[in-house]
Amino acid sequence: MYSISIDFEQKGVPSTVLSNIPAGDSLLEILLDNHIELHHNCGGVCACSTCHLYVQKGEAFIEELSDNEEDFIDRAVNPRINSRLGCQCVLKEGSGEIHILLPDQTQFLGE
Repeated sequence: MYSISIDFEQKGVPSTVLSNIPAGDSLLEILLDNHIELHHNCGGVCACSTCHLYVQKGEAFIEELSDNEEDFIDRAVNPRINSRLGCQCVLKEGSGEIHILLPDQTQFLGE
């Protein structure tokens, strides 16, 4: 089981921690299941970059970066060395702590 700490770049949104998260789901699925908004224009199939996030700790617990994901990260707003797509961050079997930072979601059209 995992513990996921989530920080937000968006002003006024407090940090949160999700506990007892099982392996097998993506960070996008986990966030949405817990009513945390993360845009996903393509429906979570690695065909856009709107579910972009930053993995600050615990990358070893997440499936490795694929070439396809890397191509889309290059198109994301403000990509960094720790950038990932939430739809591709599937939790591996095991347990541990993961810390992520969600970019300001108001930067996308429709907000």
